[in-house]
Amino acid sequence: MRFGVNYTPRVGWFHHWLDFSETEVARDFDTIAELGVDHVRVFPLWPLFQPNRALIRPTAIGDLERMLEIAGERGIDVVVDGLQGHLSGFDFLPAWLTSWQRRNLFVDPVVVDGAAEYLRTIAAACAPHENFIGMTVGNEINQFTGTVHPEPYPATSSEIGHWLETMIAACREGAPDAMAVHACYDATWYDDTQPFTPAHAAQLGDATVVHSWVFNGTAQRYGADSFETRAHARYLIEIARAFQSEPGRPVWAQELGAPRNVLPEASVTPFIEHTVAQLAEAPGLYGITWWCSHDVSRSLADFPELEYDLGLIDEQGAIKPEGRVLRSAIGEARARVANARDATPSPPRSLRLDLGEVGGRAGLAPGGAFWLRYMEEARMHGHPLVELAS
Repeated sequence: MRFGVNYTPRVGWFHHWLDFSETEVARDFDTIAELGVDHVRVFPLWPLFQPNRALIRPTAIGDLERMLEIAGERGIDVVVDGLQGHLSGFDFLPAWLTSWQRRNLFVDPVVVDGAAEYLRTIAAACAPHENFIGMTVGNEINQFTGTVHPEPYPATSSEIGHWLETMIAACREGAPDAMAVHACYDATWYDDTQPFTPAHAAQLGDATVVHSWVFNGTAQRYGADSFETRAHARYLIEIARAFQSEPGRPVWAQELGAPRNVLPEASVTPFIEHTVAQLAEAPGLYGITWWCSHDVSRSLADFPELEYDLGLIDEQGAIKPEGRVLRSAIGEARARVANARDATPSPPRSLRLDLGEVGGRAGLAPGGAFWLRYMEEARMHGHPLVELAS
């Protein structure tokens, strides 16, 4: 099982790509290495790397490669996100698909070809680096189709399936031996209006990726210290596994964190400890990648308040108490995983899921019919195996 963090640069946040500093990145990675992690997830900003559909900036690609080298010098592997897309409440889309040039991100053939070429180029540049894990198509790109977005790019589930296959193929063309995955926020699992479906998440790409946030109504409904809040990430892992068609396909908890808007100070440590411990017991989990490395600097304006305190490292570069807690939890999880290899596992209890019976994907959401059954079973007997009725 792998343990990592999502890298949020200490100086300049993701705007650091505008004036990339090897010294700052090296200093950040020195501190990240002290957390005991083995990988980072990094985020090129799409409009800075491909400001024109026919221009993928060589200097930006070179900065990304240098980042991989700096990480490698510290024994840290790297997974690279492509289409950013959306980060921490801000959208970053190139000018050639917005405003006067607005074209549909998911269905316009010109845009699709341009995005695929961008992913192919990034993947090919990263492929020679030994510490390159692979590509994620983009960060929670499904939010661009959601009804909550102020300017959505509508698409059908069939169109999204074709788009994802095209983007994943581009990543594989650029880096044939690397992992290629895609990532969605939890509306994919909980919202029937989402054209990004559980089948897309669990069957396309080389692993099933889960992003788990308890400000989605879980902590508000059940409380910061509830079993449900601390079990949410593991619940999503088991839901995701149920929709897979390949036995043994990896599942990756690629993004989860301890948001202070729903977790008071006293709840953060037990939340981290319980969440990581429950995930470490999930059979075949590929890895846990915590959000995020560094706090957003208070010198930067207009972020949602929770973003300023999500980091494991503060804006001065010091490891925060939650960083030390996660480091300890990772150590315990590694020991638990190692011990599990030598133990004879008990057959897991199973829970049957029929989406029609529970009211569709809404039945999987916090407070839904299947959610209630699952949490009761997990609280009483441990996390069950979820099996689709189909």
